[in-house]
Amino acid sequence: MHRLRPALLCVACLIAAPAIGDDLPSFGDSSSGIVSQQEERELGHAYLSIIRGQTAQIPDPLLKDYLENNVYRLAESSQVQDRRFNFILLKSRQLNAFAAPGGIIGVNGGLFLYAQTEGEFSSVLAHELAHLSQRHFARGVEAQQQMQIPVMAAMLGGIIAMAAGAGDAGIAAIASTQAAAMQAQQRFSRQNEQEADRIGMQTLENAGYDPRSMPDMFGRLMSQYRYDSRPPEFLMSHPVTESRIADTRNRAEQFPDGGVKDTTRYQLMRTRIQLVFEETPGLAAKRFQAMLADEPGADPARYGLAIAQIQGGQLKLAGENLKPLLDKAPNEIVYNLAQVELDLTAKRLGEARARIEKLLKSFPNNYPVLQALTDLQVKEGKSAQAEKTLDQLVSLRPYDPDIWYQVAEVRGQTGNIIGLHQARAEFFALVGDYPQAIEQLNFAKRRAAANFPLASRIDTRQQQLMAEQAIIQQMMR
Repeated sequence: MHRLRPALLCVACLIAAPAIGDDLPSFGDSSSGIVSQQEERELGHAYLSIIRGQTAQIPDPLLKDYLENNVYRLAESSQVQDRRFNFILLKSRQLNAFAAPGGIIGVNGGLFLYAQTEGEFSSVLAHELAHLSQRHFARGVEAQQQMQIPVMAAMLGGIIAMAAGAGDAGIAAIASTQAAAMQAQQRFSRQNEQEADRIGMQTLENAGYDPRSMPDMFGRLMSQYRYDSRPPEFLMSHPVTESRIADTRNRAEQFPDGGVKDTTRYQLMRTRIQLVFEETPGLAAKRFQAMLADEPGADPARYGLAIAQIQGGQLKLAGENLKPLLDKAPNEIVYNLAQVELDLTAKRLGEARARIEKLLKSFPNNYPVLQALTDLQVKEGKSAQAEKTLDQLVSLRPYDPDIWYQVAEVRGQTGNIIGLHQARAEFFALVGDYPQAIEQLNFAKRRAAANFPLASRIDTRQQQLMAEQAIIQQMMR
């Protein structure tokens, strides 16, 4: 795995705080001539592979699916023109989210913990999408009057450094070498932040959310961290002031009343995040039991208790808690998949299969359901069927390293050794380990030597990965 070099951290954190002038270029204007959207996309994908290789992620299909659907819903109502996104859900309690050039959407698990409602959660993402649509990163390059791609690379490096927990080291390096270190903690100018707030609220309203969720989120965060010497990274890169909260609240009041503030689905996802960060299933169960004692009708708490009980081996109790949830909402995919998890754990494979097949009729090509089918097929010892299901998932999610990792595992079980090496190559490339990826394709080519068309395809892919590696190496100099 790659490590960000200290020099890059220094430059990255500096450039991450451009000083924007009063006259911003119009969207798609001169900034497009400095760094094209295609160049942004190539840079974004290169750095996404680096951050995947350096940070822990949350592989939960339900959480990933929820995040992606939420962003796409917002994007449909936003000014973002290129809606080809790639996502990363970081296993961090810290409050942070970022949208990087090239359609890279990064969210810390902590955002779910801090955002009390779906509207608040969506307000942060709508704000980040506004930064993308207005190309504030490219404008930052223009404002610096350094019309070079490495400047954009450095800006992306700053995002990655902060997300990977290297912020302190990067800022310290700047402080010792650059007089402009004071800008390092403010990635966007005040004008850019106001613009992102305004456009983000319009996106929220267009997507059916209550725009008042944005000032609500900002106000609560400011109250919570007013006196902290080290606030969350999100507040360092997106400073929240009394005037900014007042401005967003005044703007929000201009929108008509109504709009979604919260949903049960979001609260179920918050429950799953809480389980991710809980020390043991037993402690989680006690916490959810206490919540139910205070509010017996709290479905998310009952759901969390059931999942904790499954994880802790209390299967009978888990079933008793899932039953009223399924009776109340028999078509809720989250509850159904919890029952599938319970059946798989209890080795009731026939019941799990019947439920999954029913879900697939209602939710064809659904990522979490197909993942559950893969898990079932592996437990049944049907590796060949699992490989076909994973091939379907790969076609739906070609840039998901979690899927490619599973593909390699299952192809090994089926004896598809060439395919195993190909899958490993894709996994390693997606997490930024290009030497390993290229080596895996060497193994595949040697095994495919007698099959010229296959060997040729493998060689072509290897050349593509070598070109990507060269781009990243150039950036890292």
